[in-house]
Amino acid sequence: MTEAAALPGQPRGTVLSGPATARAVNVLAPNASAMTLDGTNTWIVSEPDSELAVVIDPGPLDDVHLRTVLDTAEKAGKRVALTLLTHGHPDHAEGASRFAELSGTAVRALDPALRLGDEGLAAGDVISLGGLELRVVPTPGHTADSLCFHLPADRAVLTGDTVLGRGTTVVAHPDGRLGDYLDSLRRLRSLTVDDGVHTVLPGHGPVLDDAQGAVEFYLAHRAHRLAQVETAVESGLRSSEEVVARVYVDVDRSLWPAAELSVRAQMDYLREHGLI
Repeated sequence: MTEAAALPGQPRGTVLSGPATARAVNVLAPNASAMTLDGTNTWIVSEPDSELAVVIDPGPLDDVHLRTVLDTAEKAGKRVALTLLTHGHPDHAEGASRFAELSGTAVRALDPALRLGDEGLAAGDVISLGGLELRVVPTPGHTADSLCFHLPADRAVLTGDTVLGRGTTVVAHPDGRLGDYLDSLRRLRSLTVDDGVHTVLPGHGPVLDDAQGAVEFYLAHRAHRLAQVETAVESGLRSSEEVVARVYVDVDRSLWPAAELSVRAQMDYLREHGLI
């Protein structure tokens, strides 16, 4: 067993631009950081024999990257006909307007403020293009507008920031809510159990080949952190800063501001359920 295969979700290892499944190709954006891992994964999705493609999350406002996405599609004999967003954070969506200008496409998103064109996205929508089928899965929690896209033909799901290829994601309080996020993880678990999804195509980090294992790890991690936060508050800690310093002592301090957002969401959840 390889080291990567032993990790939650069985990550493939190094994050590279290129094909990930029969229908999904990654173009890695040059915006690596502690929060974006190796950079934003911009996904080009299409049927193998179709001339039409969908781009999911154009990424940051970086003309070189945006043109690379178009060039990658064109070299494969594809024309980008639609742009979709998993959510509105700048590392996923800031380049969408410019990409729409370059590609001549509409931009569909859950948040009306992010759309370019008449159509949005909503739970239950099925996007059909050149024989491709993508099913919209509402997954609020990281943000209120977070969506995933189920790609049944590849038994895959494109998760944006809801599930990452490495580590765990932030519940971005106050827009993100922990109760919503836990429900979203359970919804994704149902896809792995009931619909045979086994591959996660994340917004950051490597592809995961054990979708169910990844989601189960996320649910267990959230339960563990929630119990730690509850214990910290019961011991007398009151501010999110104090709780982070106690609960996230083993986490790089550069990530503490993001951890504080999740702690605030956890504390809200515990208050709502009368646990603190």
